[in-house]
Amino acid sequence: MIEFSCHTWAFSDVTLPEALGTIARLGFRYVDIGSGANLNTARAAENPRKEAEDIRADLELFNLKVSDLYLLLPRISLADESRRRKEIDLFKSLIPFASALGTPGITLSPGLAHPAEDVEALDRTIEALREMVKSAEAARLKVSIEPHMDSMAQTPEVALKIIKDVPGLMLTLDWAQLVCQDVFHSDIAKLLPHARHIQVRQAAREQLQVPFERGRIDVKKLMKDAQKANYQGVICVEYMNTPGWHGMIAVNTIQESVRMRDELRAARDLVAEK
Repeated sequence: MIEFSCHTWAFSDVTLPEALGTIARLGFRYVDIGSGANLNTARAAENPRKEAEDIRADLELFNLKVSDLYLLLPRISLADESRRRKEIDLFKSLIPFASALGTPGITLSPGLAHPAEDVEALDRTIEALREMVKSAEAARLKVSIEPHMDSMAQTPEVALKIIKDVPGLMLTLDWAQLVCQDVFHSDIAKLLPHARHIQVRQAAREQLQVPFERGRIDVKKLMKDAQKANYQGVICVEYMNTPGWHGMIAVNTIQESVRMRDELRAARDLVAEK
């Protein structure tokens, strides 16, 4: 049965323990943890087991399980080899942290977008991802990229090319990122067989986040297609505190997270009854 998680990015204005406590009090039993305001990746890389133990203690306190670890390492597409190498090496140094944390997998950005005339950018990204996936597989960790705007994998077509060229790589499917680009539901659903993880919040054309009533995502169709594709992962409710980015509207992340979770749960149970 598909379960649901909540992303810590919904509460990036508080500490990680406070975010975890809030998510637990909302009734979630799974959590996606992302690098950024409430996770210092440099510190985690320096002392991976100690940092993981501290977080695991909070997870146990709040009766939560990690469903995904999102590591923001977007410079893998850069032509500057030293900066690119720094991201790859940081990823490798975080593998012991990810393993000790107990995450079932890691989500990565597929590199910063480059102008079309930089024809080697995609090759650099693929080369970096091959190395990163190979390192993660040695630790029995699954890796996926999230197709999103401002990245080398903005469209479903490019995302599919990348995972085809990187053995073992899968997708973290952020429905809102594609809806914002006016990608049709049927075209997003075609990516589901390649999905390791799914993230969702309500969005509309040119608006990466909107209140539920204004959203274009058909939650019932999403759930039906996920179950039809035999999706085995967790679906993460991922609201964010970055208003203005690609038309994101500031919302009450607590209310919207609970509403989305309840709509997803109702859709899941409805499909299961049929």
